[in-house]
Amino acid sequence: MKTLTKSRFKIGLDCPNKLFYTRKDEYANLMAEDSFLEALAEGGFQVEELARLHYPDGHLLEGRDWDYEYLAKETAQLLEQENVVIYEAAFLYDHLFVRTDILVKKGNSIKLIEVKAKSFTPSEESLFYGKRGGLSGGLKPYLFDLAFQNHVLKLCNPQFEVSNYFMLTDKSKEAEIDGLNQLFRISKNANHRTGIIKSVNSLTEIGRSVLSEVNADDAVQDIQNDKYPYQEGLYFNDAIAKFKNWYLNDQYAHWPLKYGACKNCEFRTSEDSKDKKSGYEECFKKQKNWSDQMFLKPNIFEIWNFRGASKLFEEDKFFLEDLVEDDIGVSPGAEILSTSDRQWLQVEKSRSGDHTPYIEKKGLKEEMESWTFPLHFIDFETSAVALPFNKGMKPYEQIAFQFSHHKLHENGRIEHASEFISNAPGTFPNFEFVRALRVNLKNDNGTIFRFADHENTVLNQILVQLKKSSEPDKDLLIDFIKNITKSSGSSTEKWIGDRNMVDLRDVVKYYYYNPHTKGSNSIKAVLPASLESSKFLQNKYSKPLKEIDVSSKNFDSDHVWLKIEDNKVVSPYKMLPPLFDQWDEDTLDQTISDMESLADGGAALTAYAKIQYQDMDDSERNELTKGLLKYCELDTLAMVMIYEHLKELTH
Repeated sequence: MKTLTKSRFKIGLDCPNKLFYTRKDEYANLMAEDSFLEALAEGGFQVEELARLHYPDGHLLEGRDWDYEYLAKETAQLLEQENVVIYEAAFLYDHLFVRTDILVKKGNSIKLIEVKAKSFTPSEESLFYGKRGGLSGGLKPYLFDLAFQNHVLKLCNPQFEVSNYFMLTDKSKEAEIDGLNQLFRISKNANHRTGIIKSVNSLTEIGRSVLSEVNADDAVQDIQNDKYPYQEGLYFNDAIAKFKNWYLNDQYAHWPLKYGACKNCEFRTSEDSKDKKSGYEECFKKQKNWSDQMFLKPNIFEIWNFRGASKLFEEDKFFLEDLVEDDIGVSPGAEILSTSDRQWLQVEKSRSGDHTPYIEKKGLKEEMESWTFPLHFIDFETSAVALPFNKGMKPYEQIAFQFSHHKLHENGRIEHASEFISNAPGTFPNFEFVRALRVNLKNDNGTIFRFADHENTVLNQILVQLKKSSEPDKDLLIDFIKNITKSSGSSTEKWIGDRNMVDLRDVVKYYYYNPHTKGSNSIKAVLPASLESSKFLQNKYSKPLKEIDVSSKNFDSDHVWLKIEDNKVVSPYKMLPPLFDQWDEDTLDQTISDMESLADGGAALTAYAKIQYQDMDDSERNELTKGLLKYCELDTLAMVMIYEHLKELTH
């Protein structure tokens, strides 16, 4: 039976045109669904299991997930009881179908509970409404989802009074036991609905839960009364009617194209799906009469951090060749590249076909001359889990489970100096992590580099954890953290350390622009762009590691980092083995891109979650660990390569 499910309803809210492409194998989909990996990475399955302990002895509807009529019939029979708790209750009405996380029936009253791994703080004045009126942007998709569940439930059961709740992780609550996040594990080869191994059967065994309920009746009613649209011209009741008609009749919606939805459209082809159709391209051909050649032209989607793009999109001004300076609003920086400088550089170089890097040589040279050898390049892999590791911790506190550290000596020798990884399930690694980092950075005063803010943010949060701890060396570790960081914006205490890490991404942003990055400043874009542009890097890294004085802890001495296919450099990141079968890093990153705990790459975070929460033998754990070590080592070697390229350009 073809039905408008709540997942398809959410897809339609993002862009109604997507309903035509979803669930069709002939169309590419960069967000190919894998709810198990999503639930694993985010810890959503653990939150769901903990939420069920709030309402024990419920009936779980599992199996035959494809049989909507069977599931709805089973739910209806359970609802004949005076009082009942149902997990994954199902409701089917006139080709509309939903499943609810927790449903609690007492007499004629039903409590509808949507469980989310998302966090909140009870002191927030209004969780669901923005300060300027309207619904909170971050929670709007969840609110419309809950309103849709409520709508279908009441169509099936108009006799019931239904109240609406979210159960969320509460950042004001602390875990009252150690190992809370190890109480719910996944058996090998399980999916997110089955195979959960629980080591606890009641809330009394864990003390206070870190979850709390929040009533959403007012927001749900406002949505159902069409007080707030999801997007311009798209109100709740009209959306249901139109989505159902379009989806059931396999009809393209011809919904006006929007910049944000098109920029992030998942129905486009990639290197791995060239044999499939592109829904993204079909939309532009149908609505904007684009030819195949137009998709090859550089367009406004590529402009980095461009807030004026949506306005230009509405004016049908798509291509960089059509832009003028006033479209960008250029405001030059003083001896550094301003944001608008970079944007206009991108336009100019695209129009002229100039692929050479631009460099603010004087400013970059002065910056680089302030650095002290040996140079240290560090990268962290972290997670922020919903259910805390230790007693006294709150949801989504940072877990630093891995670092890599390269050292560049003044004579040019590159040493993979150290690395750290914690792969033991249930182990809280943060303090050992900092101890290991300190041991490997304390022996000289060389400049330390990070790429972006993440490492500084993580160390600031570990500092707070140390202050609350009883670690015997906590003062020593706190002093070390302060020495290599600056205080975060949320910190009441302010400092800038004597060896405050240099953000290499900021160096790139302020002094360097490479057209091969297409505006991106991520390390995964800057590295291959640097390799593409640098004869020095090409000559050096076309040789095995043993010939170029580069040591490695995870790659053999014959490994060669430079690979060229069709006269184009292959990104070294594409040469790494996937951490998960049939999932490359980019696809996994996009699939879980809206996770609360995602600060950087999703592949490493998901691999760590699998090590932590899924039962596996030592050989599988070791293979995942080896993969993680390779990923992190490349991140710090990439920073070294980018440094070498910048040095080349200043001489």
